[in-house]
Amino acid sequence: MAPPRRSTAADAAPLLLVAVAVLLTTAASAGASPRVPAVIVFGDSTVDTGNNNQIPTPLRADLPPYGRDMPGGPRATGRFGNGRLPPDLISEALGLPPLVPAYLDPAYGIDDFARGVCFASAGTGIDNATADVLSVIPLWKEVEYYTDYQLRLRAHLGRRRAAAIIRGALHVVSIGTNDFLENYFLLATGRFAQFTVGEYEDFLVAGAREFLSTIHRLGARRVTFAGLAAIGCLPLERTTSAFLGGGGACVEEYNEVARSFNGKVRDMVRGLKEEFPKLRIAYISVYESFLNLITDPAKYGLENVEEGCCATGKFEMGFMCNEDAPMTCDDAGKFLFWDAFHPSEKVNRLMANHTLEVCYQEGVL
Repeated sequence: MAPPRRSTAADAAPLLLVAVAVLLTTAASAGASPRVPAVIVFGDSTVDTGNNNQIPTPLRADLPPYGRDMPGGPRATGRFGNGRLPPDLISEALGLPPLVPAYLDPAYGIDDFARGVCFASAGTGIDNATADVLSVIPLWKEVEYYTDYQLRLRAHLGRRRAAAIIRGALHVVSIGTNDFLENYFLLATGRFAQFTVGEYEDFLVAGAREFLSTIHRLGARRVTFAGLAAIGCLPLERTTSAFLGGGGACVEEYNEVARSFNGKVRDMVRGLKEEFPKLRIAYISVYESFLNLITDPAKYGLENVEEGCCATGKFEMGFMCNEDAPMTCDDAGKFLFWDAFHPSEKVNRLMANHTLEVCYQEGVL
């Protein structure tokens, strides 16, 4: 039987309650001893808190119902979700502000950025060619913004205090999905002809390594790098599979690529630890966590793991997820996905909690 499109019950999942308790406990301890002065974010739409609002791209989430469950009331901030993203929740758990501001948002200044800043851009990738597909900010430009931010921070706080913030900050990185789904497999650039999929994985891992080495050289010492989720199980990919006669099941070809890429990233991170002894970096396994949500949704209080909450949930995201779209669900907390590509805030909270747990286990925090 297909899962319901709408629900009215507000029963909380036991695991979510545990996650919230852990986050609140962590926040309390962080408030007593501010071990992390800031959260600094790089990546794509999984962590973009609004930078795309400020650039000429069609890939934006600055319209309702995006942000309908934000603290303080509905507000479409440019976050691709019904509420907050993992960096926001991580920041709050560390005793820092509950929202990590986007660097390009004119509503914020260097005082705000001293406690948290996001350089991420929805639609971008490790491969610079991926950013060109939807005219978004490439990863090299995110690093350029990071350099500019450090200059501003030094001018505002002095060299010593600025260096201490960079050194103590938790750098959160989430990127890579678009390189495969928006670029390579969509045949949007020439990469599919230039590389086999395995060679493209290697190309991306080398790019990720170069990026991580660069931000380390610029002062980053605490870093998390998220692996890919089960990208073949995103609602948009299920819909495409159904259209092509695949029955709407997860696309195993894409999931296999995610597993292969993740293994190579894990090895790369291990190598960086050996090369840079002062770099405390954690690989965050997302694939297994997502698979657990998909295979045992009831355990997490989820009722629909195949479609997004917004509109039909099968293909809508960005401007197609709007107030006029029919069938948007009443309770996003019962959905794994908010739109056809991005998780709900409930799942973002679980991912944030998982990230923090790994950070504490591996000595990043």
